[in-house]
Amino acid sequence: MRKYKSTLIGCGKVGPAHIRAFAENHDGMELEAVCDSVIQRAEEQAGEYRKQVPGSDVRCYTDYKKMLREIKPDIVAITTESGKHPEMAIDCLNAGVHVICEKPMALSTDSADAMISAAKSADKKLAVCFQNRFNEPVQRLRAAVNAGRFGRLLHGMIQVRWHRSPSYYVEDPWRGTWAQDGGTLMNQCIHGIDLLQWIMGEDAVRVQAITRKFIRPIEAEDFGAAIVEFRNGAIGIIEGTACVYPTDLNQTLSVFGEKGTAVIGGLAVNKLETWRLADAEIIGDTEDKVLESMTEHLANTYGSGHADLFRDFVMAIEEDREPLASGANGKKAMEIVLAIYKSQKLGHSVELPCNFSTLEMEGYFTK
Repeated sequence: MRKYKSTLIGCGKVGPAHIRAFAENHDGMELEAVCDSVIQRAEEQAGEYRKQVPGSDVRCYTDYKKMLREIKPDIVAITTESGKHPEMAIDCLNAGVHVICEKPMALSTDSADAMISAAKSADKKLAVCFQNRFNEPVQRLRAAVNAGRFGRLLHGMIQVRWHRSPSYYVEDPWRGTWAQDGGTLMNQCIHGIDLLQWIMGEDAVRVQAITRKFIRPIEAEDFGAAIVEFRNGAIGIIEGTACVYPTDLNQTLSVFGEKGTAVIGGLAVNKLETWRLADAEIIGDTEDKVLESMTEHLANTYGSGHADLFRDFVMAIEEDREPLASGANGKKAMEIVLAIYKSQKLGHSVELPCNFSTLEMEGYFTK
């Protein structure tokens, strides 16, 4: 396998997770440059990579277009403000670069479609950072559902009960804005929403929702709840908040089928808490056998899946297939969030597919 020349655009809070992912995949990805509008942040992350991969030479930029011209990378990871993702990703794809984009990939369905189209036209890969798909308990659950062990899926629920302090938004003023971010559902909860739709059937057809801006100093919502109907008849329930006192509580995915029940909890869907399947005795994975072994210890809510996501991305290039968290997958979760916003604005259920943008919510909570 060749080693792919790689770069990073954006060195903010999630930047270190990408630096570690590049370092852990050093056999297939050579990080050659990092870029940030604040040169000190770029230099800091370049220094972190050099610590993890001694002897490496990482250049620093403040202009990503200049970086593309001079480095001519094979792969770029984008971790900037969400509202900037589409333009940057499309520029990179048009320059012949494979793209790993942080979530959400975009803030409108039109922008997401433009990114997917650009990847197809350039014949390049596009992945979205839904790293929790690679959590070991999630992988076990997905495999069991695919094998039909749950029988008919009835309903599932994602709960994201986190805390984001006022200072979190003050430090990065773009957070919580309709133009550059969206609210709690789009920023914090989209990982869990992705897992819910991925496990329950992927094709959401209708959403009924309610959102609120309770106490956080932002334009968008800090709480949201929704009912999602899937094409296969299953029902999804979403509960997401950034208002939990005083610290993060849990992110929990629950799945209920006619022949099985599973709950994955922990801080970031990293701990299998319930595993009760009708065929468990036959298969040999009874609850008491699997629970203790199905916990991943995490340093923070970002989880530990970035390295696996990057590894899968390189293999997708090598094998000429779609990444596990492809651009099309990224759009599905984002579209559910946009449907939630649209449902709140209109006051009734919304059918999918739907065309919507966070910009259509500007001023909503100030009326």
